[in-house]
This record gives sequence, structure tokens and C-alpha cells, in this order.
Amino acid sequence: MMTHTVWGQQLFSLRVRVTDERQQPIPVDARLFSLPDSTMFRGASFPDGTVILPDIPALPVVLRLSGIGHEDTLVAVRLSRNLDLGTIRLRPRAVSLGEVQVRARLPLVRQGANGTTEVQIAGTILAGSASATQILERSPGITFIDGRINVIGKGEALLFLNGQAITYEQLLAIPVAQILRVEIIANPGSRYDAEGKAIVRIVTRSVAERGVSGTITQQYTNTRFAGGESNTLGDLTFRAGKLTLAANATVRAGNDREILHTTRTRPDPAIFLHSDLTTDWQRKLLPYASYGLGVQYAPTEKTYLSLGYKGNLDQLGGNQFSRNQLTDAVSEGLYRSRLEKDERRLNHSLTFNYQRQLDSLGSSFFLGSQLARFGTDIHDRILENNQVADSLFTRKLLNDQQYRITISSTQADYTRIFRNGWKVETGAKMSYARTISATEFQIASGESGYEPDPKLSSHFAYTEWIPAGYGSVSGPLGNGFQAGAGLRGEWTNYTLNTTAGNGQELKKSYFQVFPSLFLSRKYSEQVSVRFSYTAKISRPRYQALNPFVIYQDPFTTIQGNPALRPEKVHALEAGIAVGKVDIRAGYNFTRDPLSGAALRGDSPNSYVLKGINLEKDHTFFVSGTATLSLGGWNSTNTLTLTQSRHIDHQYGFTFVRPRPQVYAYSSNSYRFGTILTVQLLAWYLGDRYYGLYHNHSRATVTIGVEKDVLGSLGKIRFTAHDIFHQTNNSGRYSVGATDIYYDRTYATSGFTAAFSYRFGKALKTSYKNRQTAEAEQNRAR
Repeated sequence: MMTHTVWGQQLFSLRVRVTDERQQPIPVDARLFSLPDSTMFRGASFPDGTVILPDIPALPVVLRLSGIGHEDTLVAVRLSRNLDLGTIRLRPRAVSLGEVQVRARLPLVRQGANGTTEVQIAGTILAGSASATQILERSPGITFIDGRINVIGKGEALLFLNGQAITYEQLLAIPVAQILRVEIIANPGSRYDAEGKAIVRIVTRSVAERGVSGTITQQYTNTRFAGGESNTLGDLTFRAGKLTLAANATVRAGNDREILHTTRTRPDPAIFLHSDLTTDWQRKLLPYASYGLGVQYAPTEKTYLSLGYKGNLDQLGGNQFSRNQLTDAVSEGLYRSRLEKDERRLNHSLTFNYQRQLDSLGSSFFLGSQLARFGTDIHDRILENNQVADSLFTRKLLNDQQYRITISSTQADYTRIFRNGWKVETGAKMSYARTISATEFQIASGESGYEPDPKLSSHFAYTEWIPAGYGSVSGPLGNGFQAGAGLRGEWTNYTLNTTAGNGQELKKSYFQVFPSLFLSRKYSEQVSVRFSYTAKISRPRYQALNPFVIYQDPFTTIQGNPALRPEKVHALEAGIAVGKVDIRAGYNFTRDPLSGAALRGDSPNSYVLKGINLEKDHTFFVSGTATLSLGGWNSTNTLTLTQSRHIDHQYGFTFVRPRPQVYAYSSNSYRFGTILTVQLLAWYLGDRYYGLYHNHSRATVTIGVEKDVLGSLGKIRFTAHDIFHQTNNSGRYSVGATDIYYDRTYATSGFTAAFSYRFGKALKTSYKNRQTAEAEQNRAR
């Protein structure tokens, strides 16, 4: 018989697995209240949806489960033994009142365990974005640098959709109306590939349990800088019994534009040079089409098999105009060219999944395999009109390129969950990548047609194998503590062959381990602290290793670097959450950081833009986020200070004294009853001085208005993007004897009108498919 004294009572544990309406685990807060006085005596956050509360006395209690975007669920229990409540499914936070639907307006940002940030998309200004890419660009803490997704303070991130890895092209195919939230995982554990310094995971809305459901969205964006672009998106899901079918398609057509202005100056009179180069990419999307189809069979509630296909066909036209005013110690010249763009990309990806839940605690086994094929064909014609002193001359050039990348990956994961709340995860993965390319650069020679230029033509082949294995353990330590530790090992073997230059063959193998640690303590429902350590790696993109030449003008080329090494990162982070305020600070040490520079070429006035490895980098950051709500007004604000110091002694960079960089972000919304919602978003990224480079400040202001129509089945949005057009990426650096300035302008300022219509009912389940080649696909770009 149990007693209720402090020293003599028996203690038990309570366990429950929490999912959303799609049967997907969701982050949840669990609180225990004693009866009858409703005093809370236990509470914790569980980012993976598995709630385990140990050391509970045999008293009547109420368990309260809270998940963002879902109704709270109350369960009354009195423990007389260790109790497993199985799976509890939380309902979406929506209450139907006749024909009127009342929805809670959620805060834009919520902080989770281990530094994870959840960004709400549905019902916020971010839902008015023209594309999923714009959503990420406007999410707090995310920036795009040279087309790569970066998390401030961490670096480049891997991209996921509902647990499956996707490419940048597949990101463009996601219907904006279907995106529910974005999760930014700043400290990914050993289960994730060591390639990702951070994880950006996009979570979409649920689909119908039976019958048909879907969404159709039409968007049109117009910018004074580039012109107009239309974007048509649709998705459809059908479920009958144990079978689920899912399909989606996106078609983009219109105009895009980018201008790069660069100056290169060698002030030394003995080697004087001044080059003023402007490149104007006026792109035509002819069109861009993305599509996907998936089938899932669930013989039981605990088992499913799925097969998914994703593809995209992109046809790019338009023109690239280049103008280079070049002056040296003996002459002055003007070099102009027009490139007629003719590019076709055809990508395919096939994925198979098998998953089985092994017990009521949530233990599981997963097996997945993926095969992807990326193909690009380029047939560009170039017309040059050059003037040197009083001489005029014209050249016709032809640039033919082919790329083929094949990726395969097979992965197995086993998760064992114990009744005391501890979890053990183990897994293995084998990945293979093969990329081949051929570049045939030809110069017109009178009536004989075109003749190959051997200096600008080459063949390239790269083969890579990476077997990997990992193990991790996590669980409660008592007294509010949670801990986790993991270790991942990856063995890399690659072979590289190229005919560029004098030709070369490289072979290399190396083995590396990547540990991770996590410790947190929750002092109360309002106060918690955390600490984490992760080790990561970033391997060069496949094409960054390819020494083929991208021709811009007679003195400017872009070239890969087969000597690039992976960069290795050690990241420490500590954080504290007090109510709706989250503060974190961290330090990253990077060995062989990947970077880029304009280096002098073989001829006196030529420059080659190429990737390089620097020696090392030290980065410190501190960041705070606060969420405020007052009546119909919601505001999320983030302030981050980052200081980096790049160090290198190989390329002759001029040192720039490091200074703190400021990042400020604010998102505000106000709802005028049920009439409409007005939202304002702004961010500022200050000047960055980081040892070798100086990046100039950037900023944006976006305003949006939205209104539900057709009984909330439809939604109309008008959005003014980047009103002051201040998101250009510019900066300067000095390498060797050359001072370099650059300013890159994008088509980010404009207006978007969008209408989306939802049909069917969003109920309990969804098509599930998880890709296993996330790191490899990320490097295929």
C-alpha cells in the first residue's frame, strides 16, 4: 500500500506519444497539475513528441498537452503503476461555428528545445510570399548568400520537406498555400548527415483522411527591375482505405533578372589595371515546371510503405549582356558581349520508404532508398564586339556544356524507446555520387565554321562513396534535466579525373567522426537553460570541384577548383528561455573554410573567379528573440550580434579589422476583426567586417494584406516586396595586388497578387515519404 509522505511514497512514470492530425510527431509542452487545487508541479518540452514524465507520486493528476497550432488536450489519471497512454492525436486549433470558422492567430516564432526555432507561415505575412524561396528569405535568422541557404551564426543549412530532403529546384515547386511552418534546427544531432551545419525543415498542411483534397494557387508578381512572372501551383491527395495517392505540380513562367557590377583595381603603377565590369542577366523562364507523384500503402496503423517521384524540367532562355571597360598602363579597351541563353535542366528522383513502429512506446525501424539523376544541357551563343584604342573587332563563340549527376543512397535507422524516458538511436547509410561533364568551347573561324578552343574545353568525372554509421542516446536525468549524446562516423572515398589544363587524376580516402552533446534543464514553466556541442563538415559542391571554364569576357572566367578541401566546424551554443524571450550565444571554429575570390589568371589582365579554402575562421554570436501579443497585434523581434575573423596566409588578402555585425528582424501583424489582416515585415543586416572581406549592409521592408473569401475556402493576398529595393549583395576585399568591389542586384522589389482555393477536408493523415540523400542532393546544385 502506498503512502503519501515525501520519503515513503512510490513514484511512477507517465508516457505518451503525441502526433498531429497527420499522425506525425510534433513538438509539445506537457504539464502535470495536482487535483483538486490545480497546482502545476511538473512540466517540460518534448521536441520529438514523445512525452516521458518520471517520478510522479500516486496522486490524482491532470496531464495537459499543448502544441503550436493545436487545441490543448487534458487527460486525468491516477497512477498506480508505470503508465503508457499510447498515442494521443491533437486537433488543429479551429472551432467551427455554423458557417463561420474562428481560428487562433499564432505567434510568428516559437522557440523549442536545443535551439530549435519554429516559424509559423499560415496566417502570417510570410504566407503572402510569391514562392517558398521568398518565405525562407523572410524568415528570422535565414539569409541567402550566393544562392545558398544560411542560418545566421551557423552557416549553410540542409533543406527538408516533411522529413525528406529536397533540392533548391524542388523548393520552388512547393505551393505556398500548403506551407504550415518552417523549423530551423540550429544544432542537428548525430542522426542527421554531418554535412548540415543547420537544418531548415518545411512542414506542410495536412491532407484528407478519405476522398479528395487539394489546393490551387495562382500568383502574379511584377517588378520594375525584371518584369512579370506567373506561378501556378496545385496539389491533390486521395485516400481510400489503406491507400494514399499524392500529386503536385508547379509551372513558373516570365522574367527574372540579376545585375553584377564589379571593379578590379591594381593601383601599383608598374602593373596598373582598372576594370569596370557590368554583367546583366535578363532571364526568360520558358517555363520552369516541377511535378511529383507518390503512393503510400499502410497495412496497419504502425506500418507504411511508400514510393515517391519528384522531377523538374526547366528551360531557360533570355540574354546575358556584359560590358567591361578595361584600362592598363599601356592601353584602354571596351569589351562588350551578348550571350543568347539556351539551357535545359531535367531532374528525376525516386524514393522508397518502409517504416514500422515496433511497440506502443514509439520504438521504430526505418529503411529508405533513393535514386536521383540530374541533367543539364547548355547551348549558348556569344557575340563579342570589342574596341581597343581605334581598333574594332568582332568574335562569335559557341559554348556547349553537358552535366550528368547520379546519386543513390540507402539508409536504415533503428530507434528504441524505454519506459524510463530514455531513447537510443542507431543507423547506417551508404551513399554514392557520380558526376560527369563535358565542355566544348568553340570560336568561329571564317567560312570554316567553329573550331574548338582547347584551353576552354575539358572533360570531368568525379565518383564518391560515403558509408556512414551513427549512434545516439538521450533522455531525462531527473530534477528537470535532459541530456543527449551522439557519435557519427563517415568514411569518404573519391576519385577525380579532368582533362583541364594538363589533366590530372586525384584519389583520396579519409575517415572522420562527428560527436554531438546536449544538456538542458527546465527550472519552471517559464525558465529553461540549454547547452550543446556539434561537429559538422561541409564538402565542396560537385561542380565546384570541376575546373571547367564559364566564359564571361576575354578577361573574366569562372572556374572550379579540384583542390578544394571540406571545411570542418566545431560549434558550441548556450541558451536561456524566459517566458517568450529566448537568448542564445555561441562560438564556431572552422578549419579550411570554403570561400571564393577573383584571382589573377594566366594573362596579365585576366581574372578567374574560383572557390578557395581559407586557413580558419572564428565566429562568435549572441542573439535574442521576443514575441509580443496585445489584442489583435502580434509582433516577433530578433536581434543578433555576430563577429567573425577569417584567417589566411596563402592568397595575400589584405587584413580587415573584424567588427560586430548587427542583424535585426521584426514581423508585425494586426487583424481588423474578420475583415482583413495587415502585416509588416522588416529586417536589417549590417556591415560585416570579418578579417578578409567587408560586406555592405542590406535591408528590406515588406507589407501585405490578406482576406478570406468563399467561406474561408479561398484567400486573396496583395504583397509589396522589398519596398526600397535594398537587398543587393555588395562588398569589397583586397587579394594580392588587386582591390575588388562587387554589387549584385536581384529582382526582389515588386508586387504580388495571389489567390488560393482549398477543396476537400483536412483531417487525420498524410502521405509520408522520406529521402535519404539530403547532403548529396544539396551538393548537386
